[in-house]
Amino acid sequence: MQSLRIENLLDIRKSISFSLFQKFKFPWEVLSEIKNYIVDLGNSLSQSEFIKKGDDIWISKSANVSGNCFIKGPAIIDSNSEIRFGSFIRGSVIVGKNCVVGNSTELKNCILFDNVQTPHFNYVGDSILGFRSHIGAGVVLSNVKSDKSDVSIRIDDKKIQTNLRKFGAILADFVEIGCNSVLNPGSIIGRNSTVYPLTMVRGVLEENKIMKNGNIIVDKI
Repeated sequence: MQSLRIENLLDIRKSISFSLFQKFKFPWEVLSEIKNYIVDLGNSLSQSEFIKKGDDIWISKSANVSGNCFIKGPAIIDSNSEIRFGSFIRGSVIVGKNCVVGNSTELKNCILFDNVQTPHFNYVGDSILGFRSHIGAGVVLSNVKSDKSDVSIRIDDKKIQTNLRKFGAILADFVEIGCNSVLNPGSIIGRNSTVYPLTMVRGVLEENKIMKNGNIIVDKI
């Protein structure tokens, strides 16, 4: 359990949402609080740095937002981020500084830390992506089990109950997910770990590891 604590996965200083994470031990506990937190935080943001648009949408004046994307509030887009053509932000989303949200990428109830890239044909639901994490084209972070039961986390042949019906994945800082991989509900990828393309992930991948096809796990050298 110690390895799953927030401080062992995420540098919360690398997100405008740092004060939310200070309230909890484990990152998945944050997911049910994102919506209300955005509204409170948004109303405190400087009008000299952010523009409020629509219902509870705050966009940094330095962000580059395509006129052909869709953003539903509540949402915050932090400075120097790029929201590209055809992206779909469904609400309860925080996009950090210097992020990329790309073509046909869908975000829902999630937090992207600074310098995160979700650039091509991605689904990110009920998830947290740590500093400088990157998901390749076609990566899906699945957030609901097929039987619609609560999501649990598998680690060391044990199950941790989250009491969440919707929970996608936690990507720690500096994580790399290869193209067309699928992360099943409740997946957690540790700091500086890599998942090869076309890989199906379930459970916890510890820090500084590589997961190859066939769920072969080796140390990062």
